[in-house]
Amino acid sequence: MIKKTILTGFLALSTITINPALAEESTSHYVKPIIHHHDYGELKVVVPLTTDNPAIQGMKLRNIENAIKATKEWKGHLKTVVILYAKGVTLLDHPNDKIATKIAALKKEDVQFEVCNNSLKEQGRDYHDLYDVKESDIVPSGFAEVVYLQQKEHYVVNPIN
Repeated sequence: MIKKTILTGFLALSTITINPALAEESTSHYVKPIIHHHDYGELKVVVPLTTDNPAIQGMKLRNIENAIKATKEWKGHLKTVVILYAKGVTLLDHPNDKIATKIAALKKEDVQFEVCNNSLKEQGRDYHDLYDVKESDIVPSGFAEVVYLQQKEHYVVNPIN
């Protein structure tokens, strides 16, 4: 009897979670708040990128885009340096058109993309094969560059890696 009750309860619960038609429809919608905030002024940030996960790479690029928009709206300027090391270098390895366009647009907004030489060496990569990378974009160590920029008053923002 206990097994039958547990099985019945499980089946009922799985029907609710699996069948979206049984879920309540959300009636909420975005309401723009009136925000009172100080002007941002000059902001300097470093964003480490060490993953080859396209979803996380895309999320970080969107975070930067959103921060640029907000900073402009609130009378500021965002100086961003993206440090690509370890598997993060893959972002620039023959990106699709959507990502290449996004990177080009971010560069026009004063976003720098710097690539770790140690990672290039360890992965046997030629920087010439990476999207829009010049020799001046190469740093000795991505990890050390993050620390160096942090000491130069760039704040490290790493929502997920």
